[in-house]
Amino acid sequence: MPQLLDSDIKYLPGVGPKRAELLGKELGIHTFRDLLYTFPFRYIDRSRFYSVREIDSSTAWIQLRGHITRVEKVGEGRAQRLVARFSDGTGSIDLVFFKGLKWMEEKLKAGPEYIVFGKPSVFGQSWNLVHPEVDPATEEKLSQTGVMMGVYSSTEKLRNAGITNKFFEKMVATLLERVIETLEETLPAYIREQKHLAPLDYALQNIHFPTSVQALTRAQRRLKFEELFYLELSLLRQKSIRMRADSGVVFRRIGDYFNKTYEALPFPLTGAQKRVLKEIRADVASGKQMNRLLQGDVGSGKTLVAVLAAMIALDNGYQACVMAPTEVLANQHYHSIQKFLAPSGATIALLTGNTKQKERDVIHRGLLDGSLQIIVGTHALIEDTVQFRNLALAVIDEQHRFGVEQRSRLWSKSAVAPHVLVMTATPIPRTLAMTLYGDLDVSVLDELPPGRKPIETVHWTENRRGDLYNFMRQQIALGRQIFVVYPLIKESEKMDYKNLEEGYLHITEAFPAPKYVTAVVHGKQKAENKAFDMDLFVRGKANILVATSVIEVGVDVPNASVMVIESAERFGLSQLHQLRGRVGRGAEKSYCILMTGYKLSTESRQRIELMCATSDGFELAEADLRMRGPGDFEGTRQSGLAFDLHIADLAKDSPALVEARELGERILAEDPLLKEPKNRLLDAQLRVLRLDTTYKDYSNIS
Repeated sequence: MPQLLDSDIKYLPGVGPKRAELLGKELGIHTFRDLLYTFPFRYIDRSRFYSVREIDSSTAWIQLRGHITRVEKVGEGRAQRLVARFSDGTGSIDLVFFKGLKWMEEKLKAGPEYIVFGKPSVFGQSWNLVHPEVDPATEEKLSQTGVMMGVYSSTEKLRNAGITNKFFEKMVATLLERVIETLEETLPAYIREQKHLAPLDYALQNIHFPTSVQALTRAQRRLKFEELFYLELSLLRQKSIRMRADSGVVFRRIGDYFNKTYEALPFPLTGAQKRVLKEIRADVASGKQMNRLLQGDVGSGKTLVAVLAAMIALDNGYQACVMAPTEVLANQHYHSIQKFLAPSGATIALLTGNTKQKERDVIHRGLLDGSLQIIVGTHALIEDTVQFRNLALAVIDEQHRFGVEQRSRLWSKSAVAPHVLVMTATPIPRTLAMTLYGDLDVSVLDELPPGRKPIETVHWTENRRGDLYNFMRQQIALGRQIFVVYPLIKESEKMDYKNLEEGYLHITEAFPAPKYVTAVVHGKQKAENKAFDMDLFVRGKANILVATSVIEVGVDVPNASVMVIESAERFGLSQLHQLRGRVGRGAEKSYCILMTGYKLSTESRQRIELMCATSDGFELAEADLRMRGPGDFEGTRQSGLAFDLHIADLAKDSPALVEARELGERILAEDPLLKEPKNRLLDAQLRVLRLDTTYKDYSNIS
């Protein structure tokens, strides 16, 4: 059976090579299995027939039953259309077709009864249906009129190629007819019985063609639970296998590198930092590979914890690396770590895409002979030319921006699995953390270092622009610096949001040179220009930095006390919180000013009010997940999740996620390698779903 589901979609009757190529490019549908698991994203009620006189502006989709009274072509050339007058006795409506005119003209005849289905729209003063579905009202068709009709994702290219929703339904019906009788179960019987889940064939039939609302609900519960269960089981099994493997480098001693760095700190560690360091020390001394997530709000002191962890590696004769997702962040880490390392005499270098070949050669030699102890860099660290003498600690910042393959390439550079410390400043709700980082042990830095003052956040609209500029001038007069962040680089015809180029002109007019210096940074600048302007601001030579959200992570300027976010309604809560965290790093009181237009959607207003009400990143993240869903939670959609979710929604289905995880934990506690007969199907299914390759293969562990 798996062989049939893995068949190329072009072999499904009615598809063929051209449509197959389009389905692959547009929707990622390459095999029978891909199509089978492409579910409708919503459903339309087809349980009743409407009358023409019932149609009004609130009517979405309607199903009518009646007769064609006349058919005529209107217009000429490309503007020609076919108009069929349709009546059901209560009134008449035009059925309008712009394509396939000859075929539709032959199909539509005055006299016979038809079933018509479509979305009403107004043209001139009358209602019409553009390109509706039209079928003869045969007994067979009337009996097939189900309760719910699925609506599938589509694109303009698919529709232009004739792959309409109706064609999609036909493809799925053809596929189900071929495979439904021979579908093999993907969940063991004991799990289905324990959780009262529908059989797979029932679930797949009713997710595509529900026979009732209850049948659809039952199908959705089965498929959502299964999807979340296998995701959690894969993460838990990797963790279980890793914990059983005696593969971790043992760090036995704390020596001069750690002690000299620690003793030279200009401030005491917070209680949270001390607690996390104890957890890390226990991990690296255990003989097991550490895989720990360090979650902490902006400014909570994660980098220092990572530095001290690296010092433990150095004290035991090993190397450490720090990998960041952007060049800006890698540079920032390099400079801040360098300051901490000075008293210890440890060697450190920076490797990014812009590192010149001559410097690269020196770095490569130093890593190979061990004279270079710590390397900070971007994805350049995973290039084949980069080899270590004895890498034993990998610190990965903002892990969800790196794919699984990239991380495994970094780990493969070590003879033994290096200890891994993942850091994130993005507060992640529990349900999402269970999915993104479900295989990691979690530490949380929940205290801010002493001296950090709360940031005052206010919401101003355009009529306060003069007040904003006056306030900025006052702050600059006090010796402070200011961030001004925009959501767009160039003006968009579709959006009237303030954009960076126009904003930069306004700022330079309001704050003219030479009295004021304004720097500008955005993602489309050349690297050297970006570095020059950023450096101006970091060194205090520029009063104002106009930027896009490229500065969301990685810029630490203690003297910057004001963050102005233009068109703040354009940003998600988590991103707003990250941007706000760029200020409040010095001893002075800091401010975040959220500038918006007058008209705000209910959701935008909620976001802005929440930002002004709380500075708790985790509270904001939970709210963000509820409002936006996890689809693109800080770029996690493709790189963070172990696989794309077809039907489950992490925001709405969190109870099912928790239930699935608890079941996975119980199963693995009894049978860690899934070798018992009742669990062999689970092991096989993880392989089918390709969920067993996240880490190095430890399958030889008994």
